[in-house]
Amino acid sequence: MMPTWPAAAPAPGVQASSTAYATTYSAYTPVQVRQSFGQAYTVPQPSYPVTHTYGPAPPSMPSATNPASNPSPPPPAVPEQQKTKIDWPDSVRRYVQRAFMPANLDSTVTRAEMEAKLKETITQANESGVMYTLDWDSMPLPQQMIREERARVLRPHLSKSETPTPTQAPTAKKRKSWDVNDAAPADSSSTTPPWRTGAGRLQDRVTFANDRRQIADEPLKPSSKFSRADKRQKRNEGEYKTYREDTPPPSAGPVVGTCQDLEKRYLRLTSAPKPSQVRPPHILRQTLELLKKRWKKDQNYAYICDQFKSMRQDLTVQRVRDEFTVEVYEIHARIALEKGDLGEYNQCQTQLKALYKLGLKGKPNEFKAYRILYYIHTANRTELNNALADLTAAEKKDKAIKHALDVRSALALGNYHRFFQLYNDTPNMGAYLMDMFVGRERLHALCNICKAYKQDVPLRFVTEELYFESDVEAAQFILDHGGQDLLDDRNGSIVFLTAKAGNRFEGPRAKAFARVDIKGQI
Repeated sequence: MMPTWPAAAPAPGVQASSTAYATTYSAYTPVQVRQSFGQAYTVPQPSYPVTHTYGPAPPSMPSATNPASNPSPPPPAVPEQQKTKIDWPDSVRRYVQRAFMPANLDSTVTRAEMEAKLKETITQANESGVMYTLDWDSMPLPQQMIREERARVLRPHLSKSETPTPTQAPTAKKRKSWDVNDAAPADSSSTTPPWRTGAGRLQDRVTFANDRRQIADEPLKPSSKFSRADKRQKRNEGEYKTYREDTPPPSAGPVVGTCQDLEKRYLRLTSAPKPSQVRPPHILRQTLELLKKRWKKDQNYAYICDQFKSMRQDLTVQRVRDEFTVEVYEIHARIALEKGDLGEYNQCQTQLKALYKLGLKGKPNEFKAYRILYYIHTANRTELNNALADLTAAEKKDKAIKHALDVRSALALGNYHRFFQLYNDTPNMGAYLMDMFVGRERLHALCNICKAYKQDVPLRFVTEELYFESDVEAAQFILDHGGQDLLDDRNGSIVFLTAKAGNRFEGPRAKAFARVDIKGQI
């Protein structure tokens, strides 16, 4: 039963009616059901493409106590040009999607900055009338534009206080592959390691012939077990005829080459090698002299790597293991180091280790030092301990090996100041190997600086301690690892806000110290 309450008592002096006082009222006021909210608002179109769609906002509801006195308000007036829907080109939509792909995101650029830059770029293109004619597929992404703007803002401030320091020319001390082998060293001050400029990447290596690489890049055609069974049946019935050259029987001894060509492309062997396609050692010596001249002149690593792999193959099938073999592997290893090809260097290093055990002459101390630095880069502590255990007392006094041992000791003790001093004075070609793991050590040192220096330090201090080439490079390193708000311009000089940094660089440091995988190696 619905609850009831007595009506209000009559005012004083007024005679109350027993009937009226007993009247009951309901606890709520019935309201007629509203069938619709009226006309919905028209949402204005944004000035740039968005990835989310929001529905129209409903108008205010009428009063529950008196619906007739609070009618639904009319929709607000919307300009006619905002009601029209803009037809964005497909190229603009692809550009926006490409900007927000996970592979293209940059941790140093926030989403709000990207959206603001997208709006600015597309609005300018629309207002200038080039939105439909602009090549959006080749347009720089907003995060790239933001990084370039940051660099342009920093460069004028840094150039005021930047003066040449001894730490601005580490590449001048780096030796080239032919310098180690020749008596007169060449001047290499105008060169830069290829992994700093983007050249010499691993895809430039020649592992297959060009035609075979193109075939490997093509998508595989779908096949089914029925088509394979049909082909197998036709082959058994003799409908398919296979023409295959007879393979010569294996000989009792090694192959003796008769080929007289100085240059020969590298191809993987799928059958026993033919003497007519293998060059004898005296021809290979002429080839080596030719390749050294070509390397100094042209610096074409794809061609040189292909020719050296072909030479190594001819030496292997003829079972030639002498000092000339050691020389071939040493030169190829140095060239691979110079171009940052650790996969090819690791193959040469493995063969050189076996050749040195045979007592063949070469440069074993130089490459043992490289091996120690290589194990430091790949964080292979097991092999590093084995390499240290194999060193003799005389080998530990060698300049290159002693330098590599000092690098290991500085990293084990966490002495980054000593480590970067050793980085500045690396013998032979060890600097190319140290360049591959100096970035993670800089992050580790930057974390220690932020913990030790609670007061702000000048950016020049970071440049000199971590051995950057310039203040611009030091600032860019901090920006690339999430330190956009840690640089401040004070009286014409840039200051690094260590007190504000906290644990900002701990995440990038842990990621940089992850395991290194090089062609299946640790």
